[in-house]
Amino acid sequence: MRKILCTLSAAVLLVACGGGETKKESTETTTAAPENKLSDNPDYSKGLALVAGSDCLTCHKVAEKNIGPAYQDVAAKYENTDENIEMLAGKIIKGGSGNWGAIPMTAHAQLSQDDAEAMVKYILLLKK
Repeated sequence: MRKILCTLSAAVLLVACGGGETKKESTETTTAAPENKLSDNPDYSKGLALVAGSDCLTCHKVAEKNIGPAYQDVAAKYENTDENIEMLAGKIIKGGSGNWGAIPMTAHAQLSQDDAEAMVKYILLLKK
């Protein structure tokens, strides 16, 4: 009788544990889907490559403030419009201060307007 009871207990335990894993996998799949959509976007891919190849990540992080604002905070503050993309690209190229605190952003005069705009498009896509 003990053997049957132990076997049934083990079976119930395995079934209960197995059900939780299935739910966890489906949640992970749902969470990963939006990231895949972003990586398929050519503005995201080009901007990410330009940001990664520059010194931007010295002062900025995607989700948390560093020396400069987090990219997600910038995306939350500005609408994704052609006017804002052009204006923010100009700030990247010319540098500036005052919008996010007293620490100035250094100028990046070596960047073309097109590359700076690609970087801004990437940043604005990070809006939550």
